[in-house]
Amino acid sequence: MIKNPLLAVKALGQHIWLDNLSRTLLREGKLQRLIDEDGIDGVTSNPAIFQKAIASSSHYRDDLERLRGSGLNAEACYEGLVIPDIQAACDMLWPSYAASAGETGYVSLEVSPALAHDAAGTEAAALRLHAAVERNNLLIKVPGTSAGLSAFEALTAAGIRVNVTLIFSLAQYEAVALAYIRGAKRWLESGGSASQLRSVASVFLSRVDTLVDQRLAAIDTPLSRVLQGRSGVALAKCCFHRYLELFRGPVYATLAEAGVQPQTPLWASTGCKNPAYSDLLYVESLIGPETINTLPDATLAAFREHGEAVDLLTENLEKAHYHIVALGVQGIDLDAVGETLQTDGLRLFAEAYQGMLDSMVPD
Repeated sequence: MIKNPLLAVKALGQHIWLDNLSRTLLREGKLQRLIDEDGIDGVTSNPAIFQKAIASSSHYRDDLERLRGSGLNAEACYEGLVIPDIQAACDMLWPSYAASAGETGYVSLEVSPALAHDAAGTEAAALRLHAAVERNNLLIKVPGTSAGLSAFEALTAAGIRVNVTLIFSLAQYEAVALAYIRGAKRWLESGGSASQLRSVASVFLSRVDTLVDQRLAAIDTPLSRVLQGRSGVALAKCCFHRYLELFRGPVYATLAEAGVQPQTPLWASTGCKNPAYSDLLYVESLIGPETINTLPDATLAAFREHGEAVDLLTENLEKAHYHIVALGVQGIDLDAVGETLQTDGLRLFAEAYQGMLDSMVPD
């Protein structure tokens, strides 16, 4: 029997990634311990994570001062700080990448949120960052906006590995999955190797419940009260159901025969924000193979301490669909909620990114 529930989850076929990255984690040994002891085999980052890391860790101080006096612009200074962290994390995770033949062991680096509605700018930035990091186990993060998906398809068609982020609805998820399939077909048609392609689709969960619960509380009917705290998990289960339909169905058959890896659903925003709910709401309910869950430090520690590893992802798939229908009966369109949340998420990341750029300028 596996005592550590994080390792037990891995035995069930789900990868656990850390939703955090900083020089403190890298240089003081914590990330390596998580890899060695808990089986963590991936890392996700975003502008908010790096803003916090740079502001709170003394490990950046000398490099920050050097870059401030270098004459580089603010964005180049920022990249000069974070790219070495990305490279170091990639190197730590290389054994996982090699052992899994490229299935896992990745680190994600996000393009500037200011490019969220600029397809050409996103594509150019992704190619530049990919070249700068020089690691095969890098995932470039692009947003699931219309422009982001256009860039994502083009990047996939060029053999670039991508993490599509800020997905908040089933409609957004399906658009991302289909963009991957189109890009993968173009890559193979150009003579590219099937083994080169890898992608994940990051579906954000806790933010969905935060907004939907506010609207359900305002409605305040017996049904609306029952529906609270269930929308994030329902969304994830519906996305996984659609994943099975797309990547095990005729749409993907040719790519599957060629050996292209399916785009893996990744559960993001998994730290529970409502203290009335289980702190492991977005972990225990969504354990299952062919998926990734990226956990912030506190959620990871909580699952290690009192989590239970049981494959529940495909349980009650029909009930998850009924939940979304019931929300519609209450006047809540989860696809419309997703558009609102994606806009809000972009704004928050853009503010964090701009805050970092401002901090690069000498006082």
